[in-house]
Amino acid sequence: MTVYEFAKGLILEAGINVKKIMKQGIEIETKSNPNDLVTNVDKATEKYIFDNIKQTYPEHLVIGEEGHGHDLKDESGIVWVIDPIDGTLNFVHQKENFAISIGIFNDGKPYAGFVYDVINDKLYHAKAGEGAFENGNLLPAIQSSPLSTSIIGINPNWLTKPRLGEVFKPIVDEARSARAYGSAALEIIHVATGKLGGYITPRLQPWDFAGGLIILQEVGGIGTDLMGNILSIYEPSSIVMANPQLHAELLEFHFQKNNEIIETLQKRLKH
Repeated sequence: MTVYEFAKGLILEAGINVKKIMKQGIEIETKSNPNDLVTNVDKATEKYIFDNIKQTYPEHLVIGEEGHGHDLKDESGIVWVIDPIDGTLNFVHQKENFAISIGIFNDGKPYAGFVYDVINDKLYHAKAGEGAFENGNLLPAIQSSPLSTSIIGINPNWLTKPRLGEVFKPIVDEARSARAYGSAALEIIHVATGKLGGYITPRLQPWDFAGGLIILQEVGGIGTDLMGNILSIYEPSSIVMANPQLHAELLEFHFQKNNEIIETLQKRLKH
């Protein structure tokens, strides 16, 4: 069994466990602030995935949202980047619109990505160089679009921030419309499947984007930070995920002319 096949089975098994634990009851805690939630399901799911990886591949490294591998910096070997429940607020309040996300990297290069929409039983997966799939169906190549005919994924809270609002409000004004889904992994999948033209956020952790990024790249989409730099799986980044035409337009006409604001943001993320 390849690592890819093992990971595919593992994320599906983790989804089954999530549904079982949901029926038993959800226990909620807060982390950095009252809106930064973690549940017993997040913790149990990450432990289940971590333990299975280590039992099968003890030499592999794991970075997980709920505590595993946050001090890792070494790109050598195989590294798994895991978000056990992406969209925890949705999970708690809606019991849907959340996903399990796994990105696997080999010597720092993308190997495979998985985003499992648990409630809708849709597994999006991709092995680098071999295309991307929704369950067993090959996803078509992404279609390009300009900002004027694109729907943008963005959290409206960012529009209320004094300096960030200067950057993002004109984008929303020029776009056909904007949406917020509350799960970064699923919003990246929406870009990969053409439901969104692009997804933008000034701050995102690697476990939120690692799985979706690989899937997006396999259909011809582009994911970078707001200045066009390659994303790191070891630190938070600003994010723009989009079809090629929209990605180029956003960088040239919106982000590059706000270089000072974005550079300040990037520096804050790294400290």
